Amino acid sequence: MNTGFIFSEAQSSSNEPQSPYDKLFDIFKQLLLITSGNVGETLSWMNELDRRYQLTDSEYGMGDFIEALKENGMIREEDGGALRPTPSMEIHLRQSALEEIFGKIKKSGPGEHKTGYTGKGEDQSSEIRPYRFGDASDQIEFSESMRQAQIRSGIDQTTFTEDDLLVREREHASATATVLMIDISHSMILYGEDRITPAKKVAMALAELMKRKYPRDFLDIIVFGNEAWKIEIKDLPYLQVGPYHTNTVAGLELAMNLLRKRKTPNKQIFMITDGKPTCLKEPGGYYRNSFGLDPKILNKTLNQAAALKRMKIPVTTFMIASDPYLKEFVREFTQINSGQAFYSDLNNLGHFVFESFSKNRKKYF
Repeated sequence: MNTGFIFSEAQSSSNEPQSPYDKLFDIFKQLLLITSGNVGETLSWMNELDRRYQLTDSEYGMGDFIEALKENGMIREEDGGALRPTPSMEIHLRQSALEEIFGKIKKSGPGEHKTGYTGKGEDQSSEIRPYRFGDASDQIEFSESMRQAQIRSGIDQTTFTEDDLLVREREHASATATVLMIDISHSMILYGEDRITPAKKVAMALAELMKRKYPRDFLDIIVFGNEAWKIEIKDLPYLQVGPYHTNTVAGLELAMNLLRKRKTPNKQIFMITDGKPTCLKEPGGYYRNSFGLDPKILNKTLNQAAALKRMKIPVTTFMIASDPYLKEFVREFTQINSGQAFYSDLNNLGHFVFESFSKNRKKYF
């Protein structure tokens, strides 16, 4: 398996040099994610970088760039003067994340995941069979049907009947329901290491990939700290880590409830985390223990893994830290759930998400 992608400075796919706006826009998008969508803070950082590293010159200044952002519909000014990202900016962020993390993916077809069955669907297979009542007219292979008629009745006096009609079978396309869980506990920024920004990039890239390549699939995104709640795709750039512990049980329970509502047999959970479970919600408050693996918390979490297995919902865990307690937890959790686990650093995270996503989509049901 490929060991993953190495993140580096973005390079233009064209041989033409980038415009001053494009160069600054690349930096702006990266900083906007780090500041969780705070345009004012992002521009302050850019001005500081400009002072130190001369990002602009006498021909094109930072003021020109800010005006261009407004004119291009990337930011808007509210009544109080505060600047906010626009929906167009959010789309650009998802597209940039897709290119950065899944940039090596080749375009292919309309993007449905195939099963071992045939039936109504978008993709044609190599199988040709006799026409049956109810088959769509665009499935008919006219050249093969004419050849069949000529073989039956002869070339000189060809007659054509319904029995001569041949159709090309279609592979059945089935939707997949995915829940992406993102850990927003305090450890995601602990010790000065930013783990939440790469996690956001992966989530945005996955959302954009599904929107483009698998438009019929279902994607729900939830975040979990002391509790768990659902967010929308448009909220991803603005995610922030809170003063939270890691309530993995709450995240799994919410994911399970969301997947119960999806009318498809293909269901899966992706969990991006850097910490062992440390929290449970109980009547009247929270039970917390950040030291080691607490048996009370661990047992409830493993019970969720078993329940998901009974529902035939695999959990793929992406561990983005090297905590030995987390490795121990993930190993036991994965074994009980019969899911998958990847022990990766931040640079490999995007690659592993795509590899696992592709593999799970191709399961036969």
